[in-house]
Amino acid sequence: MSKKIIGIDLGGTTVKFAILSSEGDIQQKWSIETDISEEGTKIVPSIIASIKKHIEMYDMSTGDFLGIGMGSPGTVDAENGTVIGAYNLNWKTLQMVRQQIEEGTGIPFFIDNDANVAALGEAWRGAGESEPDVVFLTLGTGVGGGIIVDKKLVHGATGAAGEVGHITVEPNGFQCTCGKTGCLETVASATGVVHLARDLSDSYAGDSKLKYSIDDGQLITAKDVFDLAKEEDPLALIVVDKVAYYLGLASSHLANILNPSTIVLGGGVSRAGDILTKSIQPYFEQYTFPTIRKSTKIRLALLGNDAGVIGASSLVKSSLEG
Repeated sequence: MSKKIIGIDLGGTTVKFAILSSEGDIQQKWSIETDISEEGTKIVPSIIASIKKHIEMYDMSTGDFLGIGMGSPGTVDAENGTVIGAYNLNWKTLQMVRQQIEEGTGIPFFIDNDANVAALGEAWRGAGESEPDVVFLTLGTGVGGGIIVDKKLVHGATGAAGEVGHITVEPNGFQCTCGKTGCLETVASATGVVHLARDLSDSYAGDSKLKYSIDDGQLITAKDVFDLAKEEDPLALIVVDKVAYYLGLASSHLANILNPSTIVLGGGVSRAGDILTKSIQPYFEQYTFPTIRKSTKIRLALLGNDAGVIGASSLVKSSLEG
């Protein structure tokens, strides 16, 4: 029997687990709640306990596994297996994650930032179609990313490579939580789309369901904006066009520098579907030079909630093969 891999997607609400084949096929899945109490000190012990329980449940042993891979929020030191600053996990101090999990399970452990790990998943078994050069943008509460060059994640000098959410797309734009102004995150994340809609609504004078909802004090979401755009609400169409402009501009910079085969859009905002990619494409073509324009595709992510665990298994493979 060929050896298996355990993939873990660590989130602020749940921890998702999977046992996968060495080719990234999911064979078993389960999840547990993330207990962030007591400064997150219960998280790693609960992960170890869950792994041991399921290995026993499936009548397996530690020797059946190549390794454990995990994607984690926060600042991840992949080389040393540590995490710091994962505030949604209540991890404010340095967490010796690899040391604890290897000691607790006896299985080799590998870790990286959750956006990087999702990028690996989409590049390997998703929209990246196993191409060696892929850029992944996750459009959620914020905007994150992962850059893969020659099948390897790009980490940069301090591990901060792939922070695509902080590409400046509007120098005099909205204030970002990072301290800069005009970051992509402020206009293309789920919260950024809503911020943009409210801002554009102020100067819009025509009839619009979106404008009515905003003026009426109703809570709106990015999904509401895209749904109304599909119904050809005039203000919603303006907002989507603006979001597409910013994403097309940022994607063109990434493509012009990195020449990836594919730029993959994931996260909650990407669930808007084809309206998003079709709106981005003209701006992407406007700001890329001909070689890039012909060779780089913009695609929607395919793996959904499985991207993290599949990417984590890819992390094990690439680390052992590296």
